[in-house]
Amino acid sequence: MLSRITRLLVGLVLYGVGCALTVAAGLGVDPWTVFAQGLSRVTGVGIGWITNIVGLAVLLLWIPLRQKPGLGTIANILLVGTSMQIALGVLPHPDQLWLQALLLVSGVVLVAVASGLYIGAQYGPGPRDGLMTGLHGRFGWPIWACRLLVEGSVLVLGWLLGGTVGVGTVVFALGIGPLVHLAMPMLSFTTPAPRARRLARA
Repeated sequence: MLSRITRLLVGLVLYGVGCALTVAAGLGVDPWTVFAQGLSRVTGVGIGWITNIVGLAVLLLWIPLRQKPGLGTIANILLVGTSMQIALGVLPHPDQLWLQALLLVSGVVLVAVASGLYIGAQYGPGPRDGLMTGLHGRFGWPIWACRLLVEGSVLVLGWLLGGTVGVGTVVFALGIGPLVHLAMPMLSFTTPAPRARRLARA
């Protein structure tokens, strides 16, 4: 149990740091971070704190979907945005393209590794992933359709609010799935490979 909890906590902290790297790169971020970034610019609240608040709001949407949060769900809400906010306070925000690209790629890889750690700990999905799997379970829609609906909506809304959409958004979208697919079997806690692959796709 101690090993699983350690994996969970380390994974969630690294996830936040990985997201912070993509934000600091300034080349575009993943859909949920675009949304948080847009809200941050409108409200003046730090993007990390907004990430925590959005996670809590998304968790409330689990109620009509009859989803039950786990320890990992609650820890996700508390740690990801917090570690992101702290990391952004110390990370550089370079203007040189090669440094921006380095931060972006490092962030995407770190998010994938972190996902393998925290999902593999098997303490429940994050609020955003749980929303998509909840829609799948409640309405029978394919996971890919649920993800497209949810992430497409927050991406457009975040962009309208001033979030950064760019090449980094595309890199994240194309790279995160295959990287998590590789990370899950290596970092999961006694999770059979087929189940690990299903979790990665979800």
